[in-house]
Amino acid sequence: MDFFEDLIAERLGGKSFGKSTEIYKFEKIKRAKAEATSKYPDTPILDLGVGEPDIPADAAVVRALAEEAGKPENRWYSDNGILQFQEAAATYLEKVYQISDIDPKKNIIHGIGSKPVLAFLPICLINPGDVTLATTPGYGVTSTYTRYLGGSVYNMPLTKKNDFFPDFSAVPEDICRKAKILYINYPNNPTGQVATKEFFSSVVQFAKANKIAVIHDAAYAAVVFDGYKPLSFLSVDGAKDVGIEVHSLSKAFNMTGWRMAFVAGNEKIVSAYGTVKDNTDSGQFRAIQKAGIQALNHLEITDKTCERYSRRFDLLITALKEIGFEADKPKGTFYCYVPAPKGAGSDITFNNAEEASTFLIKNALISTVPWDDAGPFLRFSVTFNATGYEAEKRVIEELKVRLMKLDLKF
Repeated sequence: MDFFEDLIAERLGGKSFGKSTEIYKFEKIKRAKAEATSKYPDTPILDLGVGEPDIPADAAVVRALAEEAGKPENRWYSDNGILQFQEAAATYLEKVYQISDIDPKKNIIHGIGSKPVLAFLPICLINPGDVTLATTPGYGVTSTYTRYLGGSVYNMPLTKKNDFFPDFSAVPEDICRKAKILYINYPNNPTGQVATKEFFSSVVQFAKANKIAVIHDAAYAAVVFDGYKPLSFLSVDGAKDVGIEVHSLSKAFNMTGWRMAFVAGNEKIVSAYGTVKDNTDSGQFRAIQKAGIQALNHLEITDKTCERYSRRFDLLITALKEIGFEADKPKGTFYCYVPAPKGAGSDITFNNAEEASTFLIKNALISTVPWDDAGPFLRFSVTFNATGYEAEKRVIEELKVRLMKLDLKF
């Protein structure tokens, strides 16, 4: 018997840990890509499944890190962060989202990326038997930690019929009584839907009526285009009474690997998060926080990023429509979420989006991300590898050529 067979926690499967033969979605995609590359070594994969920016951080941000990294005063643990970063984050919220009532000392704490923040927050709120309400499809970290802590998750499907917003009226009363957390994410991954003030106001109303804490994952909040203005949950009346917002520098400032984020909002929740964080990590490297300040002070970085994504969406949406996809340009994120094809040719039928995605990889070397949580959909990302408009046009033209050869059915 393996030494650890009786030692692994039940939340990870206990004795069954490591014995599952289930292959997770992203591992399946990875394997299918490897198989296709091996079969067609001279044909490059068109990777439209990537969920991170395609270019590095701005040169001035990189220089700021280089300058700060060797300074003796930056070598210390930063614990729950340096005040300069919190002040820069508060100024950023005011400039971009017109939020003026955020105290950088009380309402903001940094995180080593938004993923750990979303993991720590359930530790602040969930007891065994409590429920997290989570939109699906979506980013599952808060849900995973809810289950780790002995809670359960009630999934609220994001359907096209409901414009990819959760239907709060469909949540049973007994679930509402047990619920402690409402997790939402707008602009939304993967649907690309953006929030409205009316929607955020309904979130506040629902949270107050049921005494539920709101966690708004705002990772893509500043990545918007076509006249849509960045919108923060904290900008609506009553939001700070019921919740917090998690901001990330990854998407808006092309700093995915830098791991820099912050939580802002309700003082009590922020303080609870700080307590858990203080007992879990020792803070992000001060030099990275100071480079983050450089980014937050230069909104033109995000403006240029949004221009690039918008330009690419114009190309992608046109191409997908010509093939037969039901595709609309989103107002936010870098994702296009479309109903999956139902088959190809005269004799191939796809039972779900995963089968359709696998077919695209194996037969056309096109990588997408399948979602079957609320109907079969494919997610195309405009963070594909291309430098400049002409290169972008070539990628999309090649995408169209490959898709046309498949004779997809919708």
